[in-house]
Amino acid sequence: MNVAVILAGGNGLRMGGDMPKQFMKIDGKYMLQYSIEAFSQNKNIDEIAIVVNPNYLKQAEDIIFSNDYDKVRMIIKGGRERYDSTYHAVMTYSNMNRNKYNILFHDAARPFVSQRIIDDVVEALKTFRAVAVALPATETIVRVEDAKVSSVPDRRLLYRAQTPQGFDINVIKKAYEIAFNDPDFYASDDCGIVSKYLPDIPIGVVAGEEQNVKITYESDLK
Repeated sequence: MNVAVILAGGNGLRMGGDMPKQFMKIDGKYMLQYSIEAFSQNKNIDEIAIVVNPNYLKQAEDIIFSNDYDKVRMIIKGGRERYDSTYHAVMTYSNMNRNKYNILFHDAARPFVSQRIIDDVVEALKTFRAVAVALPATETIVRVEDAKVSSVPDRRLLYRAQTPQGFDINVIKKAYEIAFNDPDFYASDDCGIVSKYLPDIPIGVVAGEEQNVKITYESDLK
């Protein structure tokens, strides 16, 4: 099975407004709906779960039930940090005693993910147990420490990560179990957790797209 987990638990503080950005509308449709519909339409996705802030469960339920999204099987309460929300989803599915399956994590703030990207991640999971989506960096990236540039990495080796990121659920579960035993653990990216705590697991990469943009600031809505 291939399960898509849409991460919609953020507060969207950088966006401003009265509601988290995933519950704002773009062209008359809630931002969250775009991701739900993208994964609902994909023939390789068997079911969908949505992780939301507990304060906005009602809003998520209203969107799902009023649009008859039959692939959405579960709403999971999110945690304080993004990685807490991801881990909640991992443990929820790990406790179901099902057959082996893959789990794809996608940010609800990336409403324009294409069918091609979803297909490529699922296909890559036939070869790899962890898969990232990324685009080459188009600008020079500098490392800054104490308000000074400490190094300038070779741009040819740098890519911009996107979602969805796909995993064999046993791999991402094990990576999180190790990570939570690290007192200095912090991460904003699931592939980064696998890379750090399971370095022997190769992470495949499929091409992202410019349109798979993350909505972060109010100006991004345009």
